Amino acid sequence: MSMTISEACTGCTACVKVCPVNAISGVRKGRHVIDASRCIECGACGRVCPANAVYDDKNKLVERRMPRATWAKPVFDLTHCISCEACGQKCPTQCIGFSKGDPGGLNVWPSLVEPAKCVSCGYCAFYCPMDCITIVTPTAKGEGDTV
Repeated sequence: MSMTISEACTGCTACVKVCPVNAISGVRKGRHVIDASRCIECGACGRVCPANAVYDDKNKLVERRMPRATWAKPVFDLTHCISCEACGQKCPTQCIGFSKGDPGGLNVWPSLVEPAKCVSCGYCAFYCPMDCITIVTPTAKGEGDTV
């Protein structure tokens, strides 16, 4: 399934700009549509929609107008990481990078190198074979709540 855009769409293009897989099309001031075959259901389009026009596959309104700083982000537990790089390979925005060095004995390890590009899709955590990535919502103190 995929997200859908309702008749409430004003054609502001905010969703087009944030979609990591170019699944949204339309003209300015016209209703936009989502290509279901391309949509990865990350919900970024709904989080930026000022018109409350984006619905998930269960026809539930996607939470809207969330500042990007409040979007959930991956946190890496390097004690279990095997440096397979699956998280970075599956990331649709390429916001995960790999550092070289020796933290905890790893020659290469993942980190969120471009947090502003992260759309909170959770692909990194889903594809991690060691379950060492948790998607966390930031709090005011810099700590997070697991999503």
